[in-house]
Amino acid sequence: MERVLLIASNPATLVAVPRFEPFPALRYSTQASTDITSLTSAPYDVFDEDRRGEYAAMNPNNVVLADYPIEADGASRYDQSASVLQSWIASGIVVQDSSPTFSIYRMTFTDEAGRLRTTIGVIGALEVVDEGAGGVLPHERTTPKAKTDRLDLTRATQANLSPIWGLSLTQGLTEALVEPATVVAQCTDEEGVQHVLERVDDLARIARISELVSSHPVLIADGHHRYAISRTYRDEARANGGPVDAELTMTYVGELVQEQLSVAAIHRLYDVSPQALLTALTPFYEASDAGAVGTNTIGEMDAKGCLCLVAPDGTGTYLTPKEDALASVRALDSSRLEHALSTTEHTVSYQHGVKEILGKVSSGAYGAAILIRPVSLQEIRRTADTGELMPPKSTFFTPKLRTGMVLRPLR
Repeated sequence: MERVLLIASNPATLVAVPRFEPFPALRYSTQASTDITSLTSAPYDVFDEDRRGEYAAMNPNNVVLADYPIEADGASRYDQSASVLQSWIASGIVVQDSSPTFSIYRMTFTDEAGRLRTTIGVIGALEVVDEGAGGVLPHERTTPKAKTDRLDLTRATQANLSPIWGLSLTQGLTEALVEPATVVAQCTDEEGVQHVLERVDDLARIARISELVSSHPVLIADGHHRYAISRTYRDEARANGGPVDAELTMTYVGELVQEQLSVAAIHRLYDVSPQALLTALTPFYEASDAGAVGTNTIGEMDAKGCLCLVAPDGTGTYLTPKEDALASVRALDSSRLEHALSTTEHTVSYQHGVKEILGKVSSGAYGAAILIRPVSLQEIRRTADTGELMPPKSTFFTPKLRTGMVLRPLR
């Protein structure tokens, strides 16, 4: 299929841009009520099987029964997911739009600074492009994942059950989404975030949204692995005469502007002692006492322009970068840490949330942790403009979209 290319400000430069199309969405039937809180879940990769059981107990038709197959059920677990989804469709629990539509998605929440905010984006079908082809861009390197869980689930269900999160470089996209459409689903999640989904079936508005998103590249914010899986599934479909719908994948797209972003940091957990980390980092950072680490520590780090090393007893050490020693490294906490520890043998794990970090370090499961600062809009935009990828797990976009608000069939 031919790629779309636009001429950039330099006539000699061609910029690839992706197709973004409406689709006949699958949705939970909301004849009785548009509140589907008991039917939705957090994204599959941010909770465990115990939490999965809690979601399933909330409602016998909760989306986890299709989206989160249990390993204990063996190879048949994906077929079970497919059967569950098909039973919902057959019984009318899940219904399909009669025509291709977009879904406007609003989230209202209180951010870390205590401000009440609402962000807005649109769910549609984004083109699946080859790696390096342009149009759809990664923003950070990914960690290896050997499991084929999402690919096996997609093969079995022939559906996109949760959206990838993309950031559009198109100015004015937010303005085109502000006008309310028909509310078809809403829920309140565990963090108190209000999620509202609105169906757009007006043909003129559909055409306008499609045109806007398709006019500039889209940067993947969350879901790099799912997008890679979509590429594999597309290739299989091409080889086997499978569904043409595999050429696109369900994606939430918001505009890459400050008011539409809430980015948290993903902190680092290490299997070495605080003393060993300090020894390795001393050539690159000035150390100073931070006292007891708490929820206010991130704000202090922002004000001081530093990181924070966390010891098992909950005390911290501020790490202020030595700019001369790090002059050749991108001014990004994750990049600088990666560089400073490149000659030190260690393993690293990732965790968002200061409270969660303190719990893991105090448990003895890790030797120490380092808190880093959230990535700025300017650095995210720089990634889009230059193609220079951030280290793995540099950003944590919040709030998380709810799975189950809308599904996309692939047949």
